[in-house]
Amino acid sequence: MRARGRAGSWRWLWWLVAAALATAALLVATSRRGELKHAADLLVHVNPGKVSVAVLAEAAAFVCLAAVPRWLLAAGGLGVPLADMVRLMMAANAMAGVFPGGAAFSAAWLYRQLRRRGAGQALTAAALASAGGLSALGLLVVIVLGALTAGSRGPGAAMLRVAAGLVLAVLVALLVLRSASVRAALGRAWARVRARYGRVQEADAELRSVLKQARSVQPGVRPWLRPGALALLNWVFDAGCLVASVWALGIPVPWQGVLLAYGLVQIPGSIRLTPGGIGIVEAGLTGLLVVYGLTPGQAFAATLLYRIWNYWLPQPIGWGCWLGVMLRERR
Repeated sequence: MRARGRAGSWRWLWWLVAAALATAALLVATSRRGELKHAADLLVHVNPGKVSVAVLAEAAAFVCLAAVPRWLLAAGGLGVPLADMVRLMMAANAMAGVFPGGAAFSAAWLYRQLRRRGAGQALTAAALASAGGLSALGLLVVIVLGALTAGSRGPGAAMLRVAAGLVLAVLVALLVLRSASVRAALGRAWARVRARYGRVQEADAELRSVLKQARSVQPGVRPWLRPGALALLNWVFDAGCLVASVWALGIPVPWQGVLLAYGLVQIPGSIRLTPGGIGIVEAGLTGLLVVYGLTPGQAFAATLLYRIWNYWLPQPIGWGCWLGVMLRERR
């Protein structure tokens, strides 16, 4: 009962925060009517041909998003058609963008769907966890590249220092792990965890199976280059959707800072304090685009157009995919 009460309290807090942010966004919008009018004028005169590039880029991003867990499942011995995986990922994305705690809810639904398609419990968990890790790594690469492109302008200098610190930490960790005694101590600690928790032992065995299968195709780290590249391309195509949205409005693309602006706004957006990060993504991306040279009206129009393809259009498509999956299960 306590757990259920805490979950209910969290949902109420989530909706309260979402309502507060929506109210704040409305107040800001009413005080910026001139900029909103400028944005509306830009949106009315958008170039349809250029907009199609943004739509295609977002579609490619979703295909890459689905291809990562599909590859990992295939490495573990389960073949899932790409079209089926795209439908599942679109449906899961729609859930994540609507419900409180949507990311956890959609992950649980996706887990059940993969289990119904024959994936083992540990394989499913390993594939989804690995896909999440590769996605986070891909976003980190995008942010680092964006910081290098932006240079010292805006938040670029601070991000370069953070990136340098992360690289230094990784190098120190690699040097420490070269010690045989350190590796032995870590191995003993991991063995104790595996012995104590059965599910950890199962997940470890399944992950080793995925790695073994991947190495049987290609040895070394080369098998991971493909899912890693797909995870990175998911972000690159989504960023391309933003660039194409700016281009379609007839606005000069702020090449120096657009990649960093895109990458940074994904961090608070992924927390989903509001449905799909509504308000948070718009405010953050608009502000960063202004820092890198756009006027407030231009930045707001570009953000709104990007969010149509990134969030609003995938919602009905995703729920349509969800309905199709659920109806197929009942047959």
